[in-house]
Amino acid sequence: MTTKDTQAEPVAVAAPAATKAARGPVLHPSWQAFADAEFAEDYMAELRDWLANRKSRRAVIYPHSRDWFRAFALTAVDDVRVVILGQDPYHGAGQAEGLSFSVPEGVPPPPSLMNIYKEIDADLGKGEPRLQRARKGSLVGWAAQGVFLLNSVLTVEHGQAASHQGRGWETFTDAAVRYLSDNGQPMVFLLWGSYAQKKGQVIDTTRHLVLRSPHPSPLSARRGFFGCRHFSAANEWLAAQQRGTIDWFATTASAR
Repeated sequence: MTTKDTQAEPVAVAAPAATKAARGPVLHPSWQAFADAEFAEDYMAELRDWLANRKSRRAVIYPHSRDWFRAFALTAVDDVRVVILGQDPYHGAGQAEGLSFSVPEGVPPPPSLMNIYKEIDADLGKGEPRLQRARKGSLVGWAAQGVFLLNSVLTVEHGQAASHQGRGWETFTDAAVRYLSDNGQPMVFLLWGSYAQKKGQVIDTTRHLVLRSPHPSPLSARRGFFGCRHFSAANEWLAAQQRGTIDWFATTASAR
C-alpha cells in the first residue's frame, strides 16, 4: 500500500526476546539477528513510546499489531526472490494486512493493486484479464513464493494517510532493505515511484536487479508503469540466476 490509495488493538513494539512470545511479533527465525539489533536501538524505543501514547489517546491504528511484521514472518531471508516496496498500510477499516499493496481475502483490490494486475495480465496473461477478472486482493501467495512485500512505514491511523511517517519506521525498513541487499541471495527489487526509488539507493546493484518505473497509482500509472513489463523481466533474470520464477497469477495461498 501507499499513500496514493485509500484491525486495531493494543500497541506493542516488542523487545528482541518477545519475537518468540505469545503476544510479541512473530518473525521467521532467519530475521532474528536483524530484529535483535534493530529492536535494541534507541529509535525503536522512541517509536514504541510514541505508538503507546497514540493508543492511549484512542487512536485507531492499522493493521492489527500481530500483522506489523507479517512480511518478516512469511518470507525467510534466503527465500526472498523479489522485493516490492510500498509506503504506508491502507488506512481504511479492514484493508491493511501487513503486506504492501495486499488486502485481506474478500476485500476488493484497491486502485493501485488493480493497475498492478492490469500490467501482469498485459505482460504475462496472453491477452486474458485473469487477475482483473478474479479481483482477489490478498497477495499472501506471492509472499509464499519469496516476494517480500514491505511497506516503508508499518502502521497508520484510521483515515489518515502518512500519519505515522517520520516516527522511526523508515529507519527500521531502510535497515531491512540494506540487510537483504547485503545478506540475501540474488533478488529483484521493484521500485515503483520516486519514494521507493529513493529508499532503494542502498541496494547493491552488482548483486541484485533493480527495476524502476512510475507508481501504479491511477495518478501516474500511464506515465510508464503500464508497459514496464517488470514481471516478465523479473522472472527472466531469476531464471538466469537459477532461482526459479514467480507465478504472478498465484496471488492467494489457495491459488498455489
